[in-house]
Amino acid sequence: MAIEILLPRLGWTMEEGTFVEWLKRDGDPIVPGDVLYTVESDKSLNEVEAFDAGILRIPANSPAPGSKIPVGTVLAYIVQPGEEDGRPTMDSRPPTAASSHAPRSTPHVSRSTPDAVPAISPRARRIAAELRVDWTALTGSGRTGRIVERDVRAATTSLGDVKPIASTSRSKVNASPLAQRLAADLGVDLQQLAQAFPDKRIEREDVEQAVARRSATGTSEIPSAVVQGQPMSGLRRIVAERMAHSAHTSAPVTLHTEVDATELVRIREQLKGDAAKQNRDRSSVPSFNDLLAKIAAYALHEHPALNVRLDTDTIIQEPAVHIGIAVDSERGLLVVVLRDVHQRTLRQITAESQSLIQRARTGAATSADLQGSTFTITNLGMYDIDGFTPIINLPECAILGIGRIAPKQIVIDLALEKVAIRQMMTISLTFDHRLVDGAPAARFLQRIKQLIEQPYLWLM
Repeated sequence: MAIEILLPRLGWTMEEGTFVEWLKRDGDPIVPGDVLYTVESDKSLNEVEAFDAGILRIPANSPAPGSKIPVGTVLAYIVQPGEEDGRPTMDSRPPTAASSHAPRSTPHVSRSTPDAVPAISPRARRIAAELRVDWTALTGSGRTGRIVERDVRAATTSLGDVKPIASTSRSKVNASPLAQRLAADLGVDLQQLAQAFPDKRIEREDVEQAVARRSATGTSEIPSAVVQGQPMSGLRRIVAERMAHSAHTSAPVTLHTEVDATELVRIREQLKGDAAKQNRDRSSVPSFNDLLAKIAAYALHEHPALNVRLDTDTIIQEPAVHIGIAVDSERGLLVVVLRDVHQRTLRQITAESQSLIQRARTGAATSADLQGSTFTITNLGMYDIDGFTPIINLPECAILGIGRIAPKQIVIDLALEKVAIRQMMTISLTFDHRLVDGAPAARFLQRIKQLIEQPYLWLM
């Protein structure tokens, strides 16, 4: 019996995804673990693997790149030898409970496969576009022969039988890879679209709106000004729904305190100076978010009442500390997850956070990168914000808001009436009063303050 390949639910809020590309071809032998295709959810790009062995059969009406498809849609089939000629065609509707396991008898219409075009990973395709390398002439070294990033980068140093894409007088357009592919498929001029939105990265939604305007007006003209009243993007809608759910479901209370961050600033400056002396990359220097993630994990280990989540009517104590870091990306607000922070060194935290943030901002973050946090940190200090009230990232118990670090004159010895200029910072803790009371939350925030002001307590 043919085994259906369905679009899975890759996040608890996911209702549909955007099909990117097949990484296997019709007729390819499949074993469990093979990556079959890539799909873009509202927040991440995901590779979907096979769970069964057999032969891949992709119907003639399988989704085109850029197509939006609902969760549960049948995309293709895995059949056993001898079943090939009787494979069913794709049903564009999600399967029903009665039909999801039944074989389909719809006659199959075979399609020609572009054997001359090799498979390529989404990241390698993006790197090839940036380096202007014609990836169609490359030989892949990845699993199953797919072209991966190292193949593209190797081609830039030894062009040999690889030809660079011809240069053009048209300027490079700041557009997502999916927007570029969709524009090419639908005949949208990205150069013209970018002129209408000069300070914006062109996303899939912009290309779709351009096509809708063209269909409505019968012309490809792009408006000279930004159109008002644009619909919410998928990610913006998800963020809005989650924030509203958090505000209306939890019992949030926010505590604020001012912290002397002078010693924390001094330590980071010393680390930067040491990196410069040793000619190490500045990326090895921990950010304030990295330092605060380590501090939060230390404090959560001592105050586990804040490292919990609510599951229906049960308070679940989390055994590990996974810190979410809020990231402002062009696609919207994302929260990347640093795992087991309580067991990691500061160097490991720094390397992992930089990798996660880079993937989030380039649209390459996976679902695993964005799920499973037990406590979240959000930092608005770089925007000159002193204090604010963060919204809890449910089902977590609490979130820590970080304000800017600014020099202030404060009293350091009341008896001697001595004042000094210190690097001061406001931190805010929003907690769910259903899960923890005010006194334990206040003690936790007090410990955070102490660890910021005396960093040697946790550096030891």
